[in-house]
Amino acid sequence: MSLKKTVLLVDDDIDLLENTAYMIKSLGCDVVTAENGQDAVEKYKEISPDLTLMDVKMPKMDGFDAFFKIKQFDSEAKIVLITAFAVDEKKHLKAKSMSLLATINKPYSFEQLEDIVTKFTD
Repeated sequence: MSLKKTVLLVDDDIDLLENTAYMIKSLGCDVVTAENGQDAVEKYKEISPDLTLMDVKMPKMDGFDAFFKIKQFDSEAKIVLITAFAVDEKKHLKAKSMSLLATINKPYSFEQLEDIVTKFTD
């Protein structure tokens, strides 16, 4: 019997955050949430989650900057970025070179979420 996986979920859209957290919990994972990049970096350091799903466009610190900070802290961090907008190509390439797992677009389906969570927490 494997231990429960922990997913750090980061989004400044509270409704989406709660809905997505509910979906991930239904897949049998524990979920810790953060509402901006700064908060995400602090929580990552506290809990070392198995997977981080993070929105790109957020106040205080965007998803890319949080991604780079988390990767500096833990080069093995598993992070998937979520976006509803076109991404900054330079930052995206840099993130990919630092092993960004994937980028998914909003709105995403439960199936997409399930694929990502299952694929990267095994």
